[in-house]
Amino acid sequence: MQVRHSTNPAQIRSFDTQALRENYLVDDLFADDEFRATYSHEDRVVLGGARPVTGSIRLPSFDVLRTENFFGNREAGIVNVGAPGTITVDGVDHAMDTGSCLYVGRGAVEVTFASAAAAAPAAFYLFSATAHRSYPTTLVPHGQGTVRRLGAQETSNERTINQYIHQDGVRSCQVVMGVTELGLGSMWNTMPAHTHDRRTECYLYFDLAPEHRVVHLLGEPTETRHLIVANQEAVISPSWSLHSGFGTGSYSFVWAMAGENQPFDDMDHVQAAELR
Repeated sequence: MQVRHSTNPAQIRSFDTQALRENYLVDDLFADDEFRATYSHEDRVVLGGARPVTGSIRLPSFDVLRTENFFGNREAGIVNVGAPGTITVDGVDHAMDTGSCLYVGRGAVEVTFASAAAAAPAAFYLFSATAHRSYPTTLVPHGQGTVRRLGAQETSNERTINQYIHQDGVRSCQVVMGVTELGLGSMWNTMPAHTHDRRTECYLYFDLAPEHRVVHLLGEPTETRHLIVANQEAVISPSWSLHSGFGTGSYSFVWAMAGENQPFDDMDHVQAAELR
């Protein structure tokens, strides 16, 4: 497990490309038959990835968590961004197609990941936050959450937002999670951009062809920086940082948040004309 420390707006102004990537980009989440994780001190979130090929992968605990099991003091949302697979939680199998989401509550003990076929492995993306109580493990198949359609074709940001873990859907202590799919010909996500001072948000980009990239904006609205992001790579956005991006090809992304509150619409929009 990598550990990333918190940063503040004054620091990012002097970061070069390498420093930006080291602090905010997680580009090594998925490796065959491994579970990889990054712990961020931004709201103490954990980003994890599992790509089972030759067999199942057991979710371990880590020394930095100081608990016997990963879910001793945590909860998580997990989205399959690969081919079909199964997550088994304490003996119960949850079959997951691409884009499906599984919420796992505090207190789960044995969690394993498996692919339906080795030739087409699943890729399970985990976003975890601390939890003070337990909610039941719940599966939401792809497209069966709360669906919101935003943007427009003429502004190149027509998109469908699938809200899975949120106040009016699957309940949690902190985690809010969903998947956004862009419409045909739309390349902008989350435009106008926004910040929310009360929670950290992370994006995991997927369904992006190998030759394409997403130019992801971050930083303060009047001091923006950017990252060049490939398929199945994640970006950590501190509460003070905006998050938006433009792809050179079609893509989808998992958004996940944790922090002081859960209302989806608690955000401070920044119009394009205000960006610098």
